[in-house]
Amino acid sequence: MPRVKRGVMVKKAHKNILKLTKGYRHGRKNLVRMANQAIQKAGQHAYRDRRIKKRTFRRSWITQINAACRINGVSYSVFMQGLKKAGIELDRKVLSLIAKENPTEFAELVAKATK
Repeated sequence: MPRVKRGVMVKKAHKNILKLTKGYRHGRKNLVRMANQAIQKAGQHAYRDRRIKKRTFRRSWITQINAACRINGVSYSVFMQGLKKAGIELDRKVLSLIAKENPTEFAELVAKATK
């Protein structure tokens, strides 16, 4: 069997790893082992944060709705309970958009929820 030298493929693999770490600082951008570790860690953070992002957005929507409710003289929990009893099914994203862009419409929703 002929001898196989793998230098070309190793070089290609290293080049691909270093391409992914462009913009990183210090040895993490140009030392293959450190670059590989950096890619692994970055992937873990990206996977985790794709899930955390959903929680963060929901938290910000709730904060915005609460602020708009307080302006209209009602607490967030009372408002949400009132919406549920009134049969108004709007998600928090839409409610926060209404609260930001159309405060008069939001005031009408608060009035319906507090009846």
